[in-house]
Amino acid sequence: MKRTSAVLFTIFLGTGGFAQEPLSAIEWLNDASTATVSPLPGGILGEPPVAEEIETPSVQVTALDATRADAVGLLPGHATGLPASLWYRSAAANLQRHFERLSPEPLPAVQALYYTLLLAEATAPDDVGQDAVFLTARLNALRRFGAVEPALALVEAAGPLQESLFDQWLDLSLLNGHEDRACAALARQPHLTNSLASRIFCTARAGDWGTAALTYDSAIALGDLEPADQTLLALFLDPELVETNPPPAVPDSLTPLQFRLFEAIGAPLPTHNLPRVFANADLRGTAGWKAELEAAERLARTGALPATQLFGLYTARKPAASGGVWDRVAAIQVLDDALNRNDTTALTRILPRTWTAMQSQRLEVAFADLFAPRLKGLDLPAEIEDLAFRITLLSGSYETAAEHLSTVNAQHRFLADLATGQPQAAQATTALEQAIASGFAATEAAAAHKPLLDRAQLGEAILSAAAQLDQSSGGGREDISAAIATLRTVGLEETARRAAIQLLLLGARG
Repeated sequence: MKRTSAVLFTIFLGTGGFAQEPLSAIEWLNDASTATVSPLPGGILGEPPVAEEIETPSVQVTALDATRADAVGLLPGHATGLPASLWYRSAAANLQRHFERLSPEPLPAVQALYYTLLLAEATAPDDVGQDAVFLTARLNALRRFGAVEPALALVEAAGPLQESLFDQWLDLSLLNGHEDRACAALARQPHLTNSLASRIFCTARAGDWGTAALTYDSAIALGDLEPADQTLLALFLDPELVETNPPPAVPDSLTPLQFRLFEAIGAPLPTHNLPRVFANADLRGTAGWKAELEAAERLARTGALPATQLFGLYTARKPAASGGVWDRVAAIQVLDDALNRNDTTALTRILPRTWTAMQSQRLEVAFADLFAPRLKGLDLPAEIEDLAFRITLLSGSYETAAEHLSTVNAQHRFLADLATGQPQAAQATTALEQAIASGFAATEAAAAHKPLLDRAQLGEAILSAAAQLDQSSGGGREDISAAIATLRTVGLEETARRAAIQLLLLGARG
């Protein structure tokens, strides 16, 4: 999956009072894996070649209406190769259903494609209204993957000072621990949200505890607060009550505000059994290293945390104990040391052990992206040639994986040919390999996706094919062939190759 590493452009907020460069989002985009379109000769996109460098655009700082907000993206068309009409001909409700059905932990290649689609700058569907529902659907999908930083950048680029988007802005800001600006905006413009709980919290955060208490009393009298919010806000506004009143039970649908209120009253919640997006809260520097590591691994599985940041946490200090995450930390550090010393004897021992540890956490691709470049060019012992081959296949250097092999068997040949986009049916030894070869042999999009493409509903066709490929476990070989054929037809060659490799080496995960 080609990385759009040059995505270092300034994103301005939709209102002049909050214009700033969101560095964390830029760093996320720089490190994250995304997909690019390289149209095949005569392909349907008819777009110019994908730019190798991204120019910093001159963006006017203006308030966006809801229709323009729905079109906001972090990845411009010349970075992705996707046309501006990506979504235009599809019904917003249909796209929303597609976004809601995205698997929670897709194949990494499909995950990268989803990020590209969700963050693409493109004209909104023709039937969108004035409530930013299409952008909201994209934001909700990003939140389910745990991708707070790009979601926050999207809502800020769209202009968060509108009622349809403010609650998203506050939620995301609460999750990454930078809610001051959102709260300050709400203090000036209370109409931005219907949530009295948010108004009370932000008023208190601004230091106006008296007004916060009065607003709380009025809300109680009117019955406008949920039971959990009533208790949490009471304990937050009057800390002396904490000693004699227990916190409420954790709500089934916990909100970011409730999560932060539990924390504020001295009853912080562990995030491991909460929706993935809450794992971001453990990366604010307020949790212990173990909690940070486990949260980082959880987010790295969906690409919400780039592999480089995960590696930084793994190597931050020496493991404090043994077992579980500490064993993974120790293994990564020993492997890092062996590579730094070019110690192939130590590498023979530690590489398989570290690989097994990463497999246990479904972090194989993150591991491959980190370490495949460091394995390249080493004179590896025969015992780990095959493993180095497979690791490299799962990385962005997949086309060079065969360089690690001194002897080649039938599966090696099929995988090596697949890496170059030319898998041969004659070499396929399993039904899955046969399905993959069939998909690459196809010369046009699958019949199931042709009607969408004929109606210029490109984004919807890509979503349909990606989901078909990602959710193909337990059979569905025809679906695999169809999905690969369509992805290649629309120019997503690299996505098709990497997803097929991942199906063979990792299995379906949707």
